[in-house]
Amino acid sequence: MMETEKKGHIQRSLEHFKSIYRTLAPAEIARRCALPFLREESAFELCIMGKTYLAKFPEFELRDVEGRLVERGYENILFLRYLCEGRYTEAAGRRLSYREIPWGEVYYRNFEGRCLKRLANDFGNDLENFRRIMRILCAEVLDKGDAGYRFEFIKGLYMDILLWAGDDEFPPSAQILFNDNFVSAFTAEDIAVVGEVVIARLKGIEAQGSM
Repeated sequence: MMETEKKGHIQRSLEHFKSIYRTLAPAEIARRCALPFLREESAFELCIMGKTYLAKFPEFELRDVEGRLVERGYENILFLRYLCEGRYTEAAGRRLSYREIPWGEVYYRNFEGRCLKRLANDFGNDLENFRRIMRILCAEVLDKGDAGYRFEFIKGLYMDILLWAGDDEFPPSAQILFNDNFVSAFTAEDIAVVGEVVIARLKGIEAQGSM
């Protein structure tokens, strides 16, 4: 897909879900997604990877508490879709690979290229840098992989990132595991976007040296 065509597709999707969003009742969204609705700000409070954002209602926009606008279109669509269609449920304790998610096998090759290989290429050759980033994120250290961490993506939805360093025979590799309650919050296609959002935010932390 050409860049201009891709931008047009993102903009059309964004406008489509904005039109749905503004017809919904904030109390219903708050109950379904287990999110606080701040009446004075007319916004839902949404914590993304440890950082607080306000999702305005009824005219959607996503800003951090300092007022900075989130401008990545695919990220806006992901969280807007969650507010429109997602549902928060308590996790039952299972960690799912992408292939174990409903329809995940169908989209796996796409997820592998967009997320797993990119994650391995971006961070697998410098695990100390990855560990530094995850410390900034206050992620939980796991005894898995050569470097493994668990963190909260949004409220109550945790995911694990595992990295294995490369050697003379094999390139670095990565795995992402999701709490089982991701499947009520997002579709398989959206969960692939979750991976992209996480990688972009980790790269942002790397560039800035902090959250």
